[in-house]
Amino acid sequence: MTKTALISVALLVLGSAQGFAQSAATPQEKMACRADAESLCAQHIGKPTEMNACLAANKAKLSEPCRKVVDAHGG
Repeated sequence: MTKTALISVALLVLGSAQGFAQSAATPQEKMACRADAESLCAQHIGKPTEMNACLAANKAKLSEPCRKVVDAHGG
């Protein structure tokens, strides 16, 4: 994946305040879920609401840092 695409994933994975009940994700939280988003939810890149739902639906498969982010945002 290109550097631009990776940056896009990082920005879009958890950046939408609409997708979270509490608040938008911090840059650190976005980075915590980058690899999980790429491997589990790549088809939802560029669609923040769908990405958030995909990560929540795959919570059991997420890395521990990403799972904490999803939990912290009501996923």
